Amino acid sequence: MNSEHPRHLLESIDSPADLKKLPESALPALAQEIREELIESLSETGGHLGPNLGVVELSIALHRVFETPADKILFDVSHQGYIHKMLTGRRNRLATMRQHGGLNGFLLRTESEHDCYGAGHAGTALSAALGMAAARDMNGGREHVVAVAGDAAFTCGISYEALNNVAETTKRFIVILNDNEWSISKNTGAIAEHLNRIATSPAYAHLHDQTAKFVEWIGGKTARHLAHKIEAGVKQILLPGVIFEDLGLRYFGPIDGHDILLLIRTFEFLKTQNEPVILHILTKKGKGYAPALAMPDKFHGLGKYQQETGETTVGVSPTYSEIFGKTLADFADHNRKLVAITAAMPTGTGLSQFAARHPDRFYDVGIAEEHAALFAAGMATRGMKPFLTIYSTFMQRAFDMIVHDIALQNLNVALCMDRAGLSGDDGPTHHGLFDIAYLRSIPGVIAMQAKDEEEFVDMLWTMANHHEGPISIRYPRGAGTGALPKTSPKLLEIGKAEVLRHGTDVALFGLGNFSAVALETADLLEKQGIKAAVINPRWIKPLDEGTLEFFARGVKVLCTLEDHAVTGGFGTSVAEHLSDSGITTPLVRVGWPDQFIEHGSVSILRERYGMTAKATAARIIQALNKELGTNQEIRETR
Repeated sequence: MNSEHPRHLLESIDSPADLKKLPESALPALAQEIREELIESLSETGGHLGPNLGVVELSIALHRVFETPADKILFDVSHQGYIHKMLTGRRNRLATMRQHGGLNGFLLRTESEHDCYGAGHAGTALSAALGMAAARDMNGGREHVVAVAGDAAFTCGISYEALNNVAETTKRFIVILNDNEWSISKNTGAIAEHLNRIATSPAYAHLHDQTAKFVEWIGGKTARHLAHKIEAGVKQILLPGVIFEDLGLRYFGPIDGHDILLLIRTFEFLKTQNEPVILHILTKKGKGYAPALAMPDKFHGLGKYQQETGETTVGVSPTYSEIFGKTLADFADHNRKLVAITAAMPTGTGLSQFAARHPDRFYDVGIAEEHAALFAAGMATRGMKPFLTIYSTFMQRAFDMIVHDIALQNLNVALCMDRAGLSGDDGPTHHGLFDIAYLRSIPGVIAMQAKDEEEFVDMLWTMANHHEGPISIRYPRGAGTGALPKTSPKLLEIGKAEVLRHGTDVALFGLGNFSAVALETADLLEKQGIKAAVINPRWIKPLDEGTLEFFARGVKVLCTLEDHAVTGGFGTSVAEHLSDSGITTPLVRVGWPDQFIEHGSVSILRERYGMTAKATAARIIQALNKELGTNQEIRETR
């Protein structure tokens, strides 16, 4: 990477072996060079700056002590894996981070042999690492398995399911608890309070002194003796018992997660242990960059920013998330039954506005989507109207609860799926491309998507006033058309589509944000003398069967467009109804193909996968040619 400030230490590292050649005295300077490189590079590409600044020393120490790819290091979520990538031969590609064809913002097994496990959702590292350790033991291997998990991951039930099985599964297992008090937003709940009590206890200073002595004297009997003294000091802090000790893991810490030499010595000791261990380290999210320290939630993940000030460009139009938060807070001013629930995403979902205005009716349950859904179900049984607001990709975790607890009992829960559709630079772990498929199969669940912001508010109003069971809405990341509400919201008739344009040759059903693509497609077809109707379906379930059949029986070709996987999506529901009704009108389904879509800008990916108006028009022309047996061709439209 070109830079006005050469970073000699970092430039000498192409692999972990190169890192091991540096004298220990040079490692703090290396950490500084890495921070400078991250701040400079990510200012041009965006990315998860704060989490990575907090694990610089940790990442250096891990690769100094362990031997990847033989040893396995798993990063929970893995958005904090940028330094790991830099130290494993990918530093010269840092400028491509989250760009199409460049480095992924998370770990990928296909990207490097040093990425032993891919991730993008929280809470996966401990279970996966335990599986690796069990397989190692069965194979007679001696490699180390290290799971690095932030304190936010310990709000996930999955993490405790894994911890419950560690002691009876393996004798050699290392967990590093990276405690920075943040997930995306400030951590909440009893676990966060428990860890904070450890770190702020008056006995911590004594413990830190003992740890320092341990580092000085590490080796042989002295190390074992001091380790037991440290353990005793920890137990004095946590009486009547450490939760991790009760689960069968020997607890060490808390120690300074920014002290490289301390981390190295501690890891060297933990490698010798023949029992499962957990090391509690304390770090600062955003360390080394004042704007990131001042605004940890903003710098968790962001787009381009001014390197000197940390300022980012503010969009002209508010995002769907911002509109959602403000609108819901407005509704709650007049509806005491309305409550908002999210899973560690108050800022990302726009609910920070709701929380500020209605703190007594806002619940952030941490990264615990399953619990959030059950919690919402319980509130609904007592007459409350919970709006469960979770990114589409994370709502997948609550699928069983939506089926078994919400839908089966016909409870009045509003399911709000932010980031539905393509999530661009975040890639396949974060694209919300499957929610239509998994929700429309559930009896009794109403599902919808708005064509623009004005209709979005009408839909939220309709949801707030719906009291006959579960109702859901999906909406995209970022801003829409700029069609902000100008009047009071109105109730929409459930199951009734909106005809935007009439036509007799083709009917385009453009769902949600793809209604704009449908209109653009119709304009292209019009230039070829093809009259296209454009319909805003509004409702995924129930379908407006009357409108669908009216156009299906009157036009030559139908087309559905959606920001969702084509398999099982809105177009599939249309195809099913046409088949059941005996209607044979050809149907063109435009949606994301049956594969995991890589990261990249929305415009690049739409072009690549034929999700544009031009590509859609060409497919429709092809279907018309086949149906009519003509040689009509579409002209290229600039």
